[in-house]
Amino acid sequence: MDNRSNLFFYYKKNKDLIKKLKPLFEYVESQGFQIVEESKDANIVISVGGDGEFLQAVRHTHFRQDCLYVGITQADELGLYCDFNIDQYDEIVDSMINDSIEVRRFPVIDVTINGQSTFHCLNEAAIRSAIIKTIVMDVFIDDNHFERFRGDGLIVATPTGSTGYNKSTSGAVIDPKIPCLQVTELASLNNNRYRTLGSSFVLSQDRVLRLEVIQDGNDYPIVGLDNEAYSIRNIQTLTIQLSDKRIKTVKLKNNSFWDRVQRTFL
Repeated sequence: MDNRSNLFFYYKKNKDLIKKLKPLFEYVESQGFQIVEESKDANIVISVGGDGEFLQAVRHTHFRQDCLYVGITQADELGLYCDFNIDQYDEIVDSMINDSIEVRRFPVIDVTINGQSTFHCLNEAAIRSAIIKTIVMDVFIDDNHFERFRGDGLIVATPTGSTGYNKSTSGAVIDPKIPCLQVTELASLNNNRYRTLGSSFVLSQDRVLRLEVIQDGNDYPIVGLDNEAYSIRNIQTLTIQLSDKRIKTVKLKNNSFWDRVQRTFL
């Protein structure tokens, strides 16, 4: 696997996990890899703890474009981003040395709030009401007004994120080889007076989605960026589009996205 040899491990520091990781640390160092203390010095970032920890690792290392990300689960965890298990640490290293892995590139979405601050997401961005009141948003696609949404909120997911929050709200699972965004409603209000599309819809990689929040007292909506939530005052617009960034991860050659979907859900 070329000359990538500096490893940074991202994990929750607890005694049990540190004990489990000790044999892995010793083994990777015996095979010529170096464990570094700072993520900026690594060319491979390894998360331990399932998909949630993987998302945190990517976010806290600033969606780096010059490294590979690897996900490792513990015994009782499932992971769509994680191809390896901590109890099989020798297989992890052997796969890296013997080139039995492939690099895959996952799309990222850019979320710009009020035309100022831009955030990245690997899974999804969500905006929802923080109070017992519907949130109202005008939805624009490429500056063309599409609908006025009323409901609990909206989710905008990447293809890899389509298996998460999006799927739990009846969104479709999308192959990550299709660069796109999926927009899914949260409890939309539909009656003789108010109307939304009432289903998920998919936008191609060149589309720009803009959400304009109607200021009607719902001034503190919750914005979810992957598995972190922010309460931001006076959100007026969110502009969402596919980023030029791609997160490079590794997978076993015999473990496709659909293999993992089948193993996780069926």
